[in-house]
Amino acid sequence: MGLIGIGIVLLVAGLILAFAWDGNIPGMDDDTLGYILLGAGILSIILGLIMTAMRRRSSVTETYVERRPRDQA
Repeated sequence: MGLIGIGIVLLVAGLILAFAWDGNIPGMDDDTLGYILLGAGILSIILGLIMTAMRRRSSVTETYVERRPRDQA
């Protein structure tokens, strides 16, 4: 759940910067930074869900081979 957790953190930070915080960061626009973090959070959540779905779809095949004892000379 690493990518999904990071995505949620980025999403919340982006929402706070874009809509709730009214401060001023020198040298950049707060709303633009918030929207960039929102996009990165959404992308991270989508990639995390895709990777989780791919991991669940894969299967493990086990093969058992019977070993014969070697001939003793």
